[in-house]
Amino acid sequence: MDSLLQPAELHTAASVLARPGPVPAAAGVYAWYFPVVPSLVPVEGCHRFGGATLLYVGISPKAPAMNGRPPSRQTIRQRIRYHFRGNAYGSTLRLTLGSLLADELGIRLTRVGSGTRLTFDAGEARLTEWMAANARVVWTVVDRSWDVEHELIRSLELPLNLAQDKRHPFHRTLSRLVAEQRNQARVRGNP
Repeated sequence: MDSLLQPAELHTAASVLARPGPVPAAAGVYAWYFPVVPSLVPVEGCHRFGGATLLYVGISPKAPAMNGRPPSRQTIRQRIRYHFRGNAYGSTLRLTLGSLLADELGIRLTRVGSGTRLTFDAGEARLTEWMAANARVVWTVVDRSWDVEHELIRSLELPLNLAQDKRHPFHRTLSRLVAEQRNQARVRGNP
């Protein structure tokens, strides 16, 4: 955990997205720091490093399924890059940040096509720009990353870890904001 809490460097989107880039194609845990924190996010008790606040941790691959399905082969390189340039449908981090920043960035969650896929549509580019300016990431290679993630969530204040940290005081507020975005997207339908 020391490499996540006292890293040698906080990496930017430009660093991570460069080819070949510094993120290894391996299993591991990653931690997201923010020099600028969205205004609604409480930071009391959060870990700080290098002028930035740790708000979210994630893993790749996810824990193996208990139903016999083959394990995920995704790496931290793929996952971190997706968080920086993907969309809200495939990234809980982007979904929560976009929900928090919707008014500030002028974005809204939108249903794509006729299915259940929800993204910030054209607003994903604005969210990507915001993350490039305000998000930093570090990582560590580790097997059984889900065990390390569990320990980090248990021992740290991580207000953006929505699904895994229901004990956090911000969980209810963040859940409501995300639910409102989803509900409005379903009501509005396609743009």
